Amino acid sequence: MKKWFGSLLLATVIAGGLTGCSSEEDSVVMAPVPDVKSQFKPESDWSTSVGHGVQHFFSKLRPHSAYGKIFVASRDGIVKALDPADGKKLWETDLGDEHRTYLSGGIQTGLNQVYVGSETGLLYAMDAETGTLKWQQDISGEILAAPVTEGDLVIVHTSEGNLIALEQKTGKKQWTISTEVPNLTLRGDSTPVTVSGGIFWGTANGRLAAAIASSGQLIWQQSIGTPKGATEIDRLIDVDSSPLIIGSTLYTIGYNGQLVAIDLRSGKPLWKRNYSSATNIATDGGKIFIVTDQDHLVAVDARSGTEIWKNHQLEHRLVTEPVLIHNYVVVGDSEGYLYWIDRNTGEFVAEQYVNSSGFAVAPIALQDGGYLLITRNGDVKKLTINQ
Repeated sequence: MKKWFGSLLLATVIAGGLTGCSSEEDSVVMAPVPDVKSQFKPESDWSTSVGHGVQHFFSKLRPHSAYGKIFVASRDGIVKALDPADGKKLWETDLGDEHRTYLSGGIQTGLNQVYVGSETGLLYAMDAETGTLKWQQDISGEILAAPVTEGDLVIVHTSEGNLIALEQKTGKKQWTISTEVPNLTLRGDSTPVTVSGGIFWGTANGRLAAAIASSGQLIWQQSIGTPKGATEIDRLIDVDSSPLIIGSTLYTIGYNGQLVAIDLRSGKPLWKRNYSSATNIATDGGKIFIVTDQDHLVAVDARSGTEIWKNHQLEHRLVTEPVLIHNYVVVGDSEGYLYWIDRNTGEFVAEQYVNSSGFAVAPIALQDGGYLLITRNGDVKKLTINQ
């Protein structure tokens, strides 16, 4: 079986797999919308749209800010550059004119180009100033994670377990690292991170891998969890989270695995804690913030892994990855609510309803103090907080 768990159905499918013929009492129940007395109300600066969004499909097309522009994309192949000040379209490219595009692999920039991947295994490079398609490269396997750039390379992680580096200017392949993909995995892939010439990423077989970015030489792999249980679903281990680096320590988390702190130099674990997640983690420098596979929000001390607080009020609401905006932990849910959480206490500070299509990705913070969000139906909004 290929990667087939969609994020919207993940909790329900897993519940069914664990119980066989589930009774009504066994069903996963989404927590109600919390009753939050908001301490502030975000105000809209502007709004626009991009294509039809991602709808209910698994496409992590989070907006990207670079070169004084905001880049957004839709699953049906529309890529736009927007002016951060007023949201006006600077350029628009339709990659779906000649192909069944199905964009899904996030947005990245480098060498004044914009990169985005697709479920059909195509990586596109566009001119950041004009939107002109510079090149496209056919890569075996779905591109579900955002590319990453390092030096003159753009590097993608595919559903077939391959990490592939290409020249940014030409799209020519430079090297490939292959890792094992089990028969059953989550639908999604870890977006790599680079630091000091190294590249780090999670694998579908429950490991964190490290390589030299310039040559593709594998340095080490570290297990993030051990398969347990009687069924294939019980024993599923996948590291879809993007690694997080603070100084000389790397943090990552696996589904049915653990939250692990790893020394970058040796690749050896510093500590491990029993949390399971398939989403990215966030930090304020001293704390690590995670959303568990049950949609519990947790903060742990970055040095020791000690749990600081846990908020379970969003249980099974299909919550996005956490992000830090204005010193708040922010997540969105499947019904279109954004939640603002005190990063020190885990208590709700504000709640914002956007629209019923919900969120596939978290908002992004902008340099002017505002933040940008995109909903599953393609609505794009810039907002600010006036406290």
